[in-house]
Order: sequence, then C-alpha cells, then structure tokens
Amino acid sequence: MTLIEVLGYLGAAVIGISLGLIGGGGSILTVPVLVYLLNISPVTATAYSLFIVGFSSLVGGVNYAKKGMVNYKTGVVFTIPAFIAVYLTRLIVVPALPQSWFFIGDLEITLPIGIMVIFALLMIAASYSMIKDKKGPAPDVEGGEKTQKFNYPLIILEGLVVGALTGLVGAGGGFLIIPALVVLAKLPMKEAVGTSLLIIAVKSLIGFIGDVQAGGAINWIFLLTFSGIAIAGIFIGSYLSNKIDGAKLKKGFGWFVLIMGSFMIYKELFM
Repeated sequence: MTLIEVLGYLGAAVIGISLGLIGGGGSILTVPVLVYLLNISPVTATAYSLFIVGFSSLVGGVNYAKKGMVNYKTGVVFTIPAFIAVYLTRLIVVPALPQSWFFIGDLEITLPIGIMVIFALLMIAASYSMIKDKKGPAPDVEGGEKTQKFNYPLIILEGLVVGALTGLVGAGGGFLIIPALVVLAKLPMKEAVGTSLLIIAVKSLIGFIGDVQAGGAINWIFLLTFSGIAIAGIFIGSYLSNKIDGAKLKKGFGWFVLIMGSFMIYKELFM
C-alpha cells in the first residue's frame, strides 16, 4: 500500500470524525478523497460516496434517535421527494450524461471535470454556511409551546433539489438540509441535525441502489472497508464532541473546505 493510499484511508477516519463532531461536513470530503487520494474515477466516486455517506449517516442518525433528537414526521415529508429525485438521477440522468459537455477556449469540459467542478462549487457553498456567524438566536421550539407548522411546498421543493444534487455529485447535502429544517420546519438545531442524518442516510442509500440497478461495477471489499473506518471515526468524533468547542471546530473546518474547494476548481480548470 502506497503512502497516498494510506492517506486515503486516513481520510475515511477524518470523514467519520467530522460527522461525529459537527453532524455534517465529512460527506463533502468523500469524493475528493476517493478521486485524488485513491485514484477512483469521479463518476464511480460519486456512487461510492452515496453508500459511504448513507451508511455512516445511518449510524449517526440512530445515535441521535436513541436520544430522542429525530423528528420523524418532518423527515418523511422531506425524504420522499428527496429519495425519488436522487434515485432517478442515479438511475437515469447520470448514465445519460455525455462524456464531452462544452469547450471554454481550448479547454474541453468533460463529464469527470464537470462533476468535480460542480462538487467544488458545492464545497464552497458549504464552507460559507460553516464559516458565517449566526445573526441572533436560532429558532428553538424544544419547549413544546409552539405547534409545528410545515411549509409543505418549500419543503418538498427543497427535497427535490437536494435529492437531485445528491444524485449528481454524491454529497449528502446536510449543509442544505439543516437550514431548511430549522427555517421551514421550525426544528431546534440538535433535532435538525439528527433528522438530517437520517434523511441523508435514506436518500443516499436509495440513490446507491439506483447505481447498482444501472449496472455499475462495485468493489464491495473496498467500499465496506472504507465505510467501516468512517463509522469508527463517527464514534471517535462523538466522544471528542464533549471535549471540543463545536462552533470553533465547525468554522475551522469550513475554512479547510473552502481552501480545498478552491484548489479543486484550479486543478480541474487550470492545471
């Protein structure tokens, strides 16, 4: 095993630790780790990412559920349009994408380059949501005095959009789901994180089924090994979360993701 491959498997642990510490963020690293450190093609990496992210999020979500921090009604309303969108994207849209997209001068934007650039742009968007300071207190309805009101059209639309993006680039989309649950469904932050993890798990694993049905070759030994390391990282992260300031960690991780996303765009378009 080469040094780069060792770093790739260490990346699996980092992905899990991040999920355990801040309830998200780790999934945004999965595709870059698979592509740049383990030399897996971008399209295959997005499929593997769905399984790794889905399996890891399921473990984290069950942990939150045991603590009573999952709102199942909200999860169902959001998940149904999300998993329909991700399943159809992986089964129909991704296999139908052309290998050559367009030219920018002499630079040909191919399918692998296009997927990595879109993924990098999502990383930059995710980094902004992690870095920015929150204005005012977050909505909190833990006291039970307020009746939960759904904005059904917006929740369904958000589910469709997040599902389609998940299907295209293999990211969990927690940075889009959590704000939607807090703002549109009025969930307290911890409950939004727990609910988000189960939503990510369901739609990611169903999207992966679309890949299997589409006939993609799957290296199950590698996939289960990588996922196992990521899950071990979740338990480490959960333990460390009691000892580390989560807000500072999240902001620092956001800057790391911003730098990495910017580097990916530079590498794909200019190197």
